[in-house]
Amino acid sequence: MRTIESVEPNKAACIIASMFPPSRIVCLTEETVETLYLLGEERRIVGVSGYAVRPARVRKEKPRVSAFISADFEKILALEPDLVLTFSDLQADIAADLIRRNVAVHAFNQRDIAGIFAMIRTLGALVGTPMKAQALAAALDDRLDAARERAAKLPRRPRVYFEEWDEPMISGIRWVAELIAIAGGIEVFPELSQRKNARDRIVSPQDVIAAKPDIIVGSWCGKKFVPQKVAARAGFGCIPAVRDGFLREIKSPLILQPGPAALTDGLDALAGIIAEWAQRSA
Repeated sequence: MRTIESVEPNKAACIIASMFPPSRIVCLTEETVETLYLLGEERRIVGVSGYAVRPARVRKEKPRVSAFISADFEKILALEPDLVLTFSDLQADIAADLIRRNVAVHAFNQRDIAGIFAMIRTLGALVGTPMKAQALAAALDDRLDAARERAAKLPRRPRVYFEEWDEPMISGIRWVAELIAIAGGIEVFPELSQRKNARDRIVSPQDVIAAKPDIIVGSWCGKKFVPQKVAARAGFGCIPAVRDGFLREIKSPLILQPGPAALTDGLDALAGIIAEWAQRSA
């Protein structure tokens, strides 16, 4: 097999050009899908996760080839991708299988806001549009600054319990904890945000009762949040959020995907809930 160094210079240039930027990308999570659309590079996407819903037209435009922890390898291979984008250790087996099938894979693992910005810039570099990625990151950063300024004017800061799953109860995912602070809330379990794995962020009903949150936000990944079910938990009647009827839902695609959605609609939803609480408490 010839190496690039062994061919004529002009031919080598053509080989390199065919490698970069990738023109057939499969995205196995939705945050990279949304980012590529925002960069105006959606033409490169040839396959997406079944959970990809942003922008809404993606469901009509791109074939679905995976769930989150499973993938249809034959569908992916049939698309002849020159790059597959994955996320986190939960997709490690999928990534390994694709690599063994000689597919190029890039695995992201962003867990905080800084990581989201790094993902955007890295993805921009991967598709040859670093300036557009930098502009997108700067615009999103401006939104965060504006949210901080609004939050600074709140008369009081509520204690917020964010529940990402109910059985078992899981909380404290890091980028959400950071967004709660930006929106003007106080995360009731700040120490959990340093733990990456969901199994290390399980809380007990007694933990939540002792934390006395003013607001409970539910975002149960893949299913509808049921406030009545939370309020009916033993001992929860004494929690300020339950007593005052302040249980709210944020749809998981808006906030549980570490990408642009969390920094825009997810943050706006959090800020709106916190502002509503502050107005009522005043």
